[in-house]
Amino acid sequence: MNRRPVQQLRTLLILGRVSNLPTVWSNCLAGWWLSGGGGTPRRLPLVLLGTSLLYVGGMFLNDAFDADFDRQRRANRPVPSGAISLDAVWIWGWTWLAVGLLSLAALGKVAGTLGVLLTICIVVYDATHKAITASPWLIGLCRFWLYVIAGTTAVGGLNGWSIWAGAALAAYVAGVSYLARQETFRVSVPRWPLVLLAVPVGLAMLMNPGGFRVPAIQISLVLILWVAYCTRTIFERGGVNVPRMVSGLLAGIIFVDWLAVAPGCPRPLSFIFLLLFGLTLLLQRFVPAT
Repeated sequence: MNRRPVQQLRTLLILGRVSNLPTVWSNCLAGWWLSGGGGTPRRLPLVLLGTSLLYVGGMFLNDAFDADFDRQRRANRPVPSGAISLDAVWIWGWTWLAVGLLSLAALGKVAGTLGVLLTICIVVYDATHKAITASPWLIGLCRFWLYVIAGTTAVGGLNGWSIWAGAALAAYVAGVSYLARQETFRVSVPRWPLVLLAVPVGLAMLMNPGGFRVPAIQISLVLILWVAYCTRTIFERGGVNVPRMVSGLLAGIIFVDWLAVAPGCPRPLSFIFLLLFGLTLLLQRFVPAT
């Protein structure tokens, strides 16, 4: 068997951080469901395709912008290790973004315009995230746009539920990103981002009164227990395995999405979220999440 094509494919998968793609799909599924779901059969698949390509393109450009930094601190990344040329990464990255934008544009002017805003956020984040302390909020904003874009394609159109749930997700992702920065800069892991990880639970308690609060509490407990499991080493003596912690928290994005749709969430939809969570953990065994 010729190992070179297999190695090249693995390099592309690592650059695209494809193990996180199920979290992109769950974001879109939650935003779409919160806005009423439904719509023509081709709309949701196009959203999933377009946002997935934008995500992969953004990850490629992330390595392209970070090439010099990685040569100094992360020599095992594909570009500094010589697994792929920097020029090729630039070409792949911009190509994925272009095709992703075209996919969203096919859904209409609104989705296409929002796709442009998402792309701008992706590129700005990739270009500045090593220099700007507040850059985690940019990556959180990218995830927010996934909710909004998916919401516009649903039968009910974008509504407040999608916007608020997307904002809570943005806070969670920003918290994960602040923790992930410690891997790069080799400093002690702070505890204050844990507050951001709790924002989705707080919002769920506010927005789900009466009988709706029971399923919200149940899924909130799932999210809380998973976050506690992932971050437990912050409170223990000894070093913290930041990549492992962040990988688990990234998978937890799917629990955040599940919590967002908790009121009235049918069992088949809950099963899909659990399936996506399991798929994320499985893919992370083969392709690093960070």
